[in-house]
Amino acid sequence: MVQETNEKRLLLGPRDRGLTFTTEIKNLHTIAPYETIDVGKIEVTGIKTAHGPLTMKLGPFSKTVKPGPNERIGWGSIGFEIRMSKKVLVNLGDTLIHRDEWKTMNSPDVLMIPIGGRSVHNTMDENEALEAVKMIKPRLVIPCHYNCAGLHRKNANPADDKYFHDEVKKLGIDCIILGINDSVEL
Repeated sequence: MVQETNEKRLLLGPRDRGLTFTTEIKNLHTIAPYETIDVGKIEVTGIKTAHGPLTMKLGPFSKTVKPGPNERIGWGSIGFEIRMSKKVLVNLGDTLIHRDEWKTMNSPDVLMIPIGGRSVHNTMDENEALEAVKMIKPRLVIPCHYNCAGLHRKNANPADDKYFHDEVKKLGIDCIILGINDSVEL
């Protein structure tokens, strides 16, 4: 989400409490699924993804919003295939599994994949993510979008990252669980 104020473009602050626009954007590129853009020596292609149903609760009231066939809900969902220096990184973002669309992905160097959809099925859970890993066949897997605080909950999307890690390793594929300030070099 971007907001323009006082001739500045601001992004929703990823670490701010609430919905606060605090991060200034100087160079913004938009992209749609299947579209490719070049940013310097980096090529980025949008990947079709879909966020699952969102349930919003306020006291005793709740409303569930479900995406339609070609809709994105919430803050939207899109994945990215990023090509740079002969390496390919795929970040599926915040999505449910897309069995047909992802069959064409061909062994990226890195796959970042959500695993936190077990209790609130708005992304893949560990087993669906494993199914996607088998289909995509990456060299390295990094699980994401799990065990995160959300609104007023300490863990809005629990997942067993050790189970996921061990199952990926059984497939003969490397898997790294990154913590805060961790990095990986390719």
